[in-house]
Amino acid sequence: ADLAQSLGRVDHDRVISGPGLVNLFRFTHRACRCKVVHDDDDLTAMPARISDAALARECALCVEALEMFLEAYGAEAGNLALRSVATAGVYLGGGIAPKLLPALESGGFIDAFRDKEPLADLLRLIPVRVILNPAAGLLGAATYAERLR
Repeated sequence: ADLAQSLGRVDHDRVISGPGLVNLFRFTHRACRCKVVHDDDDLTAMPARISDAALARECALCVEALEMFLEAYGAEAGNLALRSVATAGVYLGGGIAPKLLPALESGGFIDAFRDKEPLADLLRLIPVRVILNPAAGLLGAATYAERLR
């Protein structure tokens, strides 16, 4: 409700993205100022600072924001896995997933990914992998272009 008041319509992009993590940070810190991450910091650097503070457990509210982010990320990844019947696996790419690997391996993400009764047993069988190569998209595009020749 608080996000909807400040942002209007709240969709997945407003939560499951770098700026989305900043939105969750602002939500968890609405009653107090963070001593580790400052809201007047560069917006492009804030998601990394929030994640770093959460992973290092330097700020309980940053941890809470990251947990909310991971649960939303896991829930949406699980929805996508079901919509596409991704029995061969779900691959998480982009800039955020590799940086959050320790947090992705713990409970919140994977619990939310699988929390889809009556299909939780199917989701337990679907592997979730994180793409670690930052050039994976470029390599895929190059491979595709080569096949078109």
